[in-house]
Amino acid sequence: MSERNDTNENDSQMEGTMTDVKNPWNADLNNPYLGLKLASERLSIVRYVFLVQIEDGIASAAQRASLEYADAVLIGWPETDADDVVELNEEKLRNVDEQMRLMEQYIAKFSAMEREQDIDGMTDTLIRVTERVAEVRRAYQPDFLLPTFAEIRRVVQDEWDEDMGKIDPDNASPTADSIGRETADADQEQKNEDAS
Repeated sequence: MSERNDTNENDSQMEGTMTDVKNPWNADLNNPYLGLKLASERLSIVRYVFLVQIEDGIASAAQRASLEYADAVLIGWPETDADDVVELNEEKLRNVDEQMRLMEQYIAKFSAMEREQDIDGMTDTLIRVTERVAEVRRAYQPDFLLPTFAEIRRVVQDEWDEDMGKIDPDNASPTADSIGRETADADQEQKNEDAS
């Protein structure tokens, strides 16, 4: 009987918590550092979901770059009391609120794309989520240099091209002539084996 009462009590607490849809985490909405805390948590979750979606195949350069960008923005994420974290004035707090609102809109789109298994859309949307989170970090930690997606993409594309060249370096982009020669060679080998 007491177990049933505990369950009912837990259900009541959860219902009470979930009735405040604008604040389901019971976070202190007056905390001026809330954006700094929530932005990294939200990006970490989105990044993980994306990673799970692409882990079965060979990630494209765009997919790798979007993950690398999220990693670059999250690396060394500061605590709210870190020495280089600044207090924001009202204008900057409004900007952080706007970035967080946009981030949540992109996360909603990302979730819809996940349901539709739209990996290309998820790739692009992860970049958009990361850009919003980068803006939040720049507001709170203005002296911390963050790379742009374009910078990450250039490096990752070079690495990806190099990796793909290692898979088949002699035939990275075969021509019609080389394919024809390989086919003729294979046919000749088959004839030689049949004649033996």
